Amino acid sequence: MFEASAMLFISVETPLHAGTGRGLGAVDLPIQRERVTDYPTVQASSLKGVLRAVTAPNGRVAGLTTEEHRAIFGPETGNASDHAGALSVGDARLLLFPVRSLAGVFAWTTSADALARFRRAAALTGLPLDWSEPPSPSVGATLVADDTLVAGGSVVLEEFSYTPDPSQAQAVRAIGQWLAANALPETAEYAYWRDALPRKLCILPEDDFRDFVLHGTEVQTHVRLEPGTKTVAAGALWTSESLPVDTLLYAPLLAMPSRAQNGPQLTAAQVIEKVTGLGLPRLQLGGDETTGQGIVALRFTTAHAFAHAGGNR
Repeated sequence: MFEASAMLFISVETPLHAGTGRGLGAVDLPIQRERVTDYPTVQASSLKGVLRAVTAPNGRVAGLTTEEHRAIFGPETGNASDHAGALSVGDARLLLFPVRSLAGVFAWTTSADALARFRRAAALTGLPLDWSEPPSPSVGATLVADDTLVAGGSVVLEEFSYTPDPSQAQAVRAIGQWLAANALPETAEYAYWRDALPRKLCILPEDDFRDFVLHGTEVQTHVRLEPGTKTVAAGALWTSESLPVDTLLYAPLLAMPSRAQNGPQLTAAQVIEKVTGLGLPRLQLGGDETTGQGIVALRFTTAHAFAHAGGNR
């Protein structure tokens, strides 16, 4: 059974394409989505594979010996039957989704459903939350903390107008402040975003949030030209879907004692400490690496670190 845990928060800095291969809909290369909710996700195998690669002894981030890396992530495929790794990485799920706003440039949107799912994951990792998700707003309304997103008496997201509901302003502000303090990166370049998040947060009706995350992603058109004629090559016109910049995802990290018979005997707490203590500020996730896509900033938050820092600062 798992004995230690942490929450990994992922802030998207350049459009993120964690793809599924060929799609059956209007987009040729869609992103990964949950089957039931259609919420965007990054499957655990993709996330763990990148973490494994960059933390390998010959990878980009130093800090683990070969034996420690094998104990934490498991042996290479050829020796996979020797033992399993001590670290379990969950799917990266959606918490905040940016949507263009008439006032305030953009809004960080979420819903009661998305917040409740995050609370469930936080309980799994032992992460305390000092806020409660408010009831879902009525149809045509959105919960806001103040008037940052209000223009002419309405919150206008894309072409849709919502009536701002300030009745749960204190709850919305508390959620935004907690996420700013514990989910966004702690580095200096995120100071503006940590200040802005409580003011830009709005909680939408669940169906509306689902529609935005389903239809509000970035879709890019790609072509390949014939060198001689500079016309589109046959079959070389396609579309690719990506999560937009400023999306916030979260993934639970769970650990048990290492299983390697001849390797280092790490406790579950040591496994989490070694992974979270690597000083890993950014990763490249998904496809289109050579065109600068998939750059994400990371924030590891543990219940121990949360308590040591005094909770919601």
